[in-house]
Amino acid sequence: MTSLQSVRFSILDRSRVRQGQSHPAALRDTVEFAQLAERWGYHRFWVSEHHSVPGVAGSAPTVLAAAVAAATERIRVGTGGVMLPNHQPLVVAEQFGVLESLFPGRIDMGLGRSVGFTGGIRRALGHDREAADDFDTQLTELLGYFTDGRDGVHAWPAEGLRVPAFLLAIGSGAERAARFGLPLVIAAAHGEDAMVRSIEQYRTDFRPTPWGGAPTVIVSASVVVADSAEQARRLLMPEAWSAAYSRTRGEFPALLPPEAIDPATMTERERRLFDESMRGQLAGTEDTVAAGLERLLERTDADEILVHTSTYDRAAKLESHRRLARLAGLARIPT
Repeated sequence: MTSLQSVRFSILDRSRVRQGQSHPAALRDTVEFAQLAERWGYHRFWVSEHHSVPGVAGSAPTVLAAAVAAATERIRVGTGGVMLPNHQPLVVAEQFGVLESLFPGRIDMGLGRSVGFTGGIRRALGHDREAADDFDTQLTELLGYFTDGRDGVHAWPAEGLRVPAFLLAIGSGAERAARFGLPLVIAAAHGEDAMVRSIEQYRTDFRPTPWGGAPTVIVSASVVVADSAEQARRLLMPEAWSAAYSRTRGEFPALLPPEAIDPATMTERERRLFDESMRGQLAGTEDTVAAGLERLLERTDADEILVHTSTYDRAAKLESHRRLARLAGLARIPT
């Protein structure tokens, strides 16, 4: 069984925008965050893909990954993930081929199946909702460009390079990861039993391929380390409200300060969604978080924890990740 002191810890940062902050400033924050993550001993630093989202600056993950890789020296850099239905597989292969050529041995290709958030975004991207139904074909084509091309087309400089590929589990993602022999990235959410069943099935059904010889499980979780449970709760409130807002109004807003969020003013549906987002987080004091992580590892036997945490208070977010690194023994972190 994996222990807290032996598992890898990595970071997924979505370049969240805070109220009053510009999108360029949020992107610069991401690059600085990656530099700190490297110093603290985290294994990977991944960025995400969101289009036409007011509260998220990360719209071009491979471009942002290049900036992160250029600003760091050792930490692995990748995407969590590139949403393949939004792109042509040839272009994605070329982009990762360029990244791997410039930063050899440090690039990860995290891939997802989601499509644009609204009909307007999907039209602007040139792909409809049904594009996700063709994901297996897209994935086969993409991976093929790293070996010998497809139908006489070659994705230079990707061909012949070994860029590790990871599959984000949404819907049938665990089954697909097992079939393609890819590492699985799965979220630790409210339905933990369902997550555990998906992981067990993935390990049972895994078929070795050139892309993976054995099952690898990365569990993604929101983690907040604070001085008290109440402080941790306040740090979680902005992201929980943003999630509730997006699901009721169709738009992901910038993060608000916690004092601007009043559950008493929410509609019944907003309050329910807000409460759902607040539950199931690994948040609290160091002892509380350590115990929660140990329970998560006991249930999943994960190879790695991918931490994704968004807060309005950037200093508190950085301090939380610094304390988590020390808690997990990732590096010699000053107290």
